[in-house]
Amino acid sequence: MSIEERPTVTLSASGQVELPEAVLRASGWPAGTQPTVEMTPEGLLLRPEPVFPETRLEDVFGCLACNGEPKSLAGMEAGIVAEAARRHEF
Repeated sequence: MSIEERPTVTLSASGQVELPEAVLRASGWPAGTQPTVEMTPEGLLLRPEPVFPETRLEDVFGCLACNGEPKSLAGMEAGIVAEAARRHEF
């Protein structure tokens, strides 16, 4: 579906809208997706509901156990470089 195509929908008396098949295909949303509706200056914006709820750093900080000695910043950077090299065969 291109931007030039602007399919129209009909709002039912109960407030329901059925999206055209081309819109559904372009969105990639599977059946049962429950999008959130956001009011914007240009109209309504549909967004798929996030897979995971929004979390704060405070909610998850320290939740992973650490086995062994903590790594220094230089050690962490070296590990990142080594893994990038392994994945991309530098």
